[in-house]
Amino acid sequence: MTHPLRLLVLLMLALAAMGATNYAQAKKAPAVALYYQHNAPLEDLKVFDIVVVEPDHGYDPLALRTKGTELYAYTSVAEVQPTRAYFKNIPAQWQMARNGHWNSVVVDQTPAQWPAFFADQVVAPLWQRGYRGFFLDTMDSYRLASRFDEAAQQDGLVRVIETLHERFPGIQLIMNRGFEIAPRLKGKIHMVAAESLYRGWNAGASRYEEVPLADRQWLIAQLKTIQDRDGIPALAIDYVAPHDRALARETAKRIEADGFIPWVTDSRLSSVGVGTLELVPRRILVVYNSSESPALNYSNPHRYAQMPLNHMGYVVDYADILSPLPGGIQRDRYAGVVTYFSGFIPKNRMRELNQWLQARKTEGIPIAIMGDFGLQPDKSWATTFGLQANDLNITAPLRLKGKHAAMEFEIALPPIKRDDSPVLLVGPQAAQAEPLIEFVDKNGRSYVGGALMPWGGFILDPYVLTELPGTEQTRWVVNPFTFLPRALQLPPLPVPDTTTENGLRLLLAHIDGDGFPSKAEMAGSPLASQVLLQEIFEKYRIPQTMSIIEAETAPHGLYPDQSQQMEEIARKMFKLPYIEAASHTFSHPFLWDSSVKHGLFAENSQAQQYLDIPGYKMDFKRETAGSVDYIRQKLVPAGKPVEVFQWSGDTAPNEAALKASYEAGLVNINGGDTSISKAQPTLTAIGALGITKGNYLQVYAPITNENIYTNLWQGPYYGFERVLETFEMTDKPRRIKPVGIYYHTYSASKAAGLKALKKVYDWALSQPLHPVRTSEFIRKVQDFHTYAIAREGDGWRVRGAGQLRTLRMPYSVNDITPTLAQGVGVAGVSEGAEGSYLHLTGDRAWIARPGGSAAADATNAPAVWLHTANARVTQWQRTQQGQRTDFTLQGHVPLQFSVAGMTSACKLSANGQPVVAAKPSNNLRTDVRTYKLADASAQIQVICAGR
Repeated sequence: MTHPLRLLVLLMLALAAMGATNYAQAKKAPAVALYYQHNAPLEDLKVFDIVVVEPDHGYDPLALRTKGTELYAYTSVAEVQPTRAYFKNIPAQWQMARNGHWNSVVVDQTPAQWPAFFADQVVAPLWQRGYRGFFLDTMDSYRLASRFDEAAQQDGLVRVIETLHERFPGIQLIMNRGFEIAPRLKGKIHMVAAESLYRGWNAGASRYEEVPLADRQWLIAQLKTIQDRDGIPALAIDYVAPHDRALARETAKRIEADGFIPWVTDSRLSSVGVGTLELVPRRILVVYNSSESPALNYSNPHRYAQMPLNHMGYVVDYADILSPLPGGIQRDRYAGVVTYFSGFIPKNRMRELNQWLQARKTEGIPIAIMGDFGLQPDKSWATTFGLQANDLNITAPLRLKGKHAAMEFEIALPPIKRDDSPVLLVGPQAAQAEPLIEFVDKNGRSYVGGALMPWGGFILDPYVLTELPGTEQTRWVVNPFTFLPRALQLPPLPVPDTTTENGLRLLLAHIDGDGFPSKAEMAGSPLASQVLLQEIFEKYRIPQTMSIIEAETAPHGLYPDQSQQMEEIARKMFKLPYIEAASHTFSHPFLWDSSVKHGLFAENSQAQQYLDIPGYKMDFKRETAGSVDYIRQKLVPAGKPVEVFQWSGDTAPNEAALKASYEAGLVNINGGDTSISKAQPTLTAIGALGITKGNYLQVYAPITNENIYTNLWQGPYYGFERVLETFEMTDKPRRIKPVGIYYHTYSASKAAGLKALKKVYDWALSQPLHPVRTSEFIRKVQDFHTYAIAREGDGWRVRGAGQLRTLRMPYSVNDITPTLAQGVGVAGVSEGAEGSYLHLTGDRAWIARPGGSAAADATNAPAVWLHTANARVTQWQRTQQGQRTDFTLQGHVPLQFSVAGMTSACKLSANGQPVVAAKPSNNLRTDVRTYKLADASAQIQVICAGR
């Protein structure tokens, strides 16, 4: 493997040599996508420049425009379906034919009133909704009529387009065909499209077909004429079966080689196809059995499998086997499927699971099976999956024959038991299998408990996880960071990373308000909240988020006699500029889903659900919006936002609770229970990024609170200092979590607890960290879940919300080593344990892949780049020659940043004043210089003479 430092240097040389001009040259034509069905995945499609949608599905073009994508509304000019709202207003005499394949009526283009009708009834309502681009379809449908005047029909089409430009200045139009009228519309058409250049859909026969050579040659000639004569781009829309991604990719390349913008999709335009770029699928569907755990939060798939997938850059969706399995799981958006069962599923669900899995395998979606098959594989599995699980004729005893390097990750293999159920590899796939654990019986016949297969892979219990006797701890037997990417055949990708910004690990702190009225065991018995204010908040001036339980502090709550004092303490806290205000609910619910019975709250009495407030009945809106209104009106300075909601109790809100927080305009956090330590040294103690229920995401706290380290606040009260072990073990060998200081107000009520807090804060301030508000971290996790990555030519195009600013580039994969050239949107790079961290400047970037023409443009010309910074880059600009670099940093604490590529000819200034570099530390390269400023923000300028 190439040394990481050399890779970093290669990357930065490429960054220096390539400016935004190369990206612009590569972008002569926009990337176009078409998606006509309901629920278009706009967060994925935002990676395209133009997306044509069916506007009746209710999309908001203004929202996507802010992300750099223009939504175009599909409009049918010469055909209309009866379901359109304006159909009833079309006079019968204008209806000249029917299209039986699409159940539509062909509209005569010759009536004088038709252009105004189309403008008023079709385009104007969409224009009012914010659409500025329109895809004009069915331009030649008049030919479906038995009798028509072609010249008159074409004149009518021209009048329609001219009327649109008169009525809607600045309108952008893509015309589907209409070749004959194009010369008459110079300057009025943005793009011309045509369908079925290489592959088409035969609606009559309901099949995909190759286009005949003669038809293809004629269409190529038409499109080239449009491009050469009129100077507008041509879009070719072809149709391929949605599961045949390889053919779609090949077809798109052929179209692009002809000089046209490609879009290859399915016949219903219901998938993210392949164009000048191809979306990288970042979703994994996990199929689980909800009857195996009280709620999804506590299920093995979520507790154990999601974290590794998140860390590798993938978003996890869940499907409960007790409900109908979802359709539309295709390679356009899904990288693979995982099943994770602890035993057989209900018999009435086995047949559907069997058929569904075999269908996914046939479509080429990689499958990883964990734990148990969930069913007894039938004879068809021998053909489809190369596995035989019944009638094995095992002659006991079994003995271990071999084990893969992925096994015995955290613990040795468990002893072989009589009821272990290995399977037999059969058929042609047996020769291609890579066993993970292999046994032989008394007769020398081989069986496996797991294997990597051509279709994916499986690992059966007890070789996934094992429980430590007498404890609640588990250990990985198989290495999930080996098994999951190998089984799911995950390609190397830039990983959106929520742990780091500008090369430094994030630091956040948030406090649950519990114990605000508690008396501290100190002289004078002050309130714990007062101690927290004086001993932590006023001394550690970093971003911290303090939450309030309304029922504890308000005069109408549980402690009216102390309310005035507590509210004044809260006001002093929130007056501090670095303290972010948050709600920790109204009544502190202990159980957010009354349908879940578990643990301490199984009896489900009112007192056990939330604080005992006379006359109060649980109300999600009161807990969320209501509690926030109290804080806004009574506690925070005017204009200070309150936008964070911190879950209480079991921190397992159901969909309705999450919805209430979203409708209140809040971002939310808590849960996850990451508590890896030397006493529990296992990745199973590291939680995922969050959990999605319905359309709502719950963001988990990076690290658990002090309760776990103090035996539920039973002691030892200094136990929270052990969180330092968690910080260290979530940083190496993999940086999985940021540093998250999370605790309750009552930690300040004990001298030992307060001492532990100070130890934790002192440690954090001694580290090279990047402080952020809790709300900023939450939005990074939200951004992760909607981040879009696409392959484009020699590189990747990425689109986010601008909150997540780091891409992690793994060192270990040959075709993604960081020998990358910058197209746009990258300020720098720094080394990490698993790979390099690319520092993004905003919500979009383009990165060249190694070996491509963009990367080959890199030269040895020196240039400067941002190596690390404890603040966000809000502006970045470099001259093409690399002589001058200007950037702005905005942070929360005094700035500390390092710049690489510096030589004696380079001078750095901040806010117009020269700045001298600090004394270099031993671990920095000679070309990296570190600077420290007293301010939290600055405009930086680097000028290197002679470049």
